[in-house]
Amino acid sequence: MIASASECDPSISVVIPCYDRVEFLRKALDSVQSQTLKAKQILVVDDGSPNPLAKSLEHEFPYVEWIYQEQAGVSSARNHGIRLAKYPWIALLDSDDQWKPNKLELQWAFHKENPLIKFSHTGEIWIRNGNRVNAPKYLDKSKHLFFERSLDRCLICPSSVLIHRTLLTKLGGFDESFPVCEDYDLWIRLLASYEIGFLAEELVIKFGGHADQLSTQTWGMDRFRIRSLENLLLSDLDKDKELKVLSVIIKKCEILINGFQKRGKFQDAENFMSKTQTYQNRIDSIKIVQTA
Repeated sequence: MIASASECDPSISVVIPCYDRVEFLRKALDSVQSQTLKAKQILVVDDGSPNPLAKSLEHEFPYVEWIYQEQAGVSSARNHGIRLAKYPWIALLDSDDQWKPNKLELQWAFHKENPLIKFSHTGEIWIRNGNRVNAPKYLDKSKHLFFERSLDRCLICPSSVLIHRTLLTKLGGFDESFPVCEDYDLWIRLLASYEIGFLAEELVIKFGGHADQLSTQTWGMDRFRIRSLENLLLSDLDKDKELKVLSVIIKKCEILINGFQKRGKFQDAENFMSKTQTYQNRIDSIKIVQTA
């Protein structure tokens, strides 16, 4: 049975979206149970598994709140769990990842020392096909130009995040219209307005290489990143950030144009060429004003 947190401990709800993956989920829940700082609530949102997960695991994890929904995607499942969370701090965990035992304890200690920061993430260990591998250098999580580098690639692992629900409420949570890159979309919206804390300790174990990973099933993920960046342009960005967002959109459009042309999808290539010109004109206009 999970221990109760003392009155000095944070009020944390853990939200785990899942579709099938019983064995992965069992290990994920074991890692939550093993935390040196216990969460007050653990929610598993079953996103329409053919065989509901609760039937297989509720006897092993009786303290877990099992929520079943018709399949609607990971963003919907996360948002559903966040809405049902009773406590102000939300810790996300993907069903195929695990936490080191001191993950919540160290992360909460960081927030006690930095009370104005309401959003943090941690380092991680990568396991691919059973072997530990080094994360690519471009996923450097240091604070240096973190917003700018996050525009290019998703640098924040959802399973490492501890976030105050007020930020999620202000931004509306995960965009459920994104089939992939939904985490990238939320993180860049957050980073545009809020400071993020980072713990360099490797407190999350990420497992990859299995066939049902969405990122391995979708070609041209920059299509969704561009869409997210275009949405970000609708917010109240300062001109420096706007220029950075525009530059990344153009870079990603050029990558997609090349991919579409190789696949003989010339109309799609033309559409992204048009975007490129539109956004280059916008950059030129901003720079003219800045130098006037």
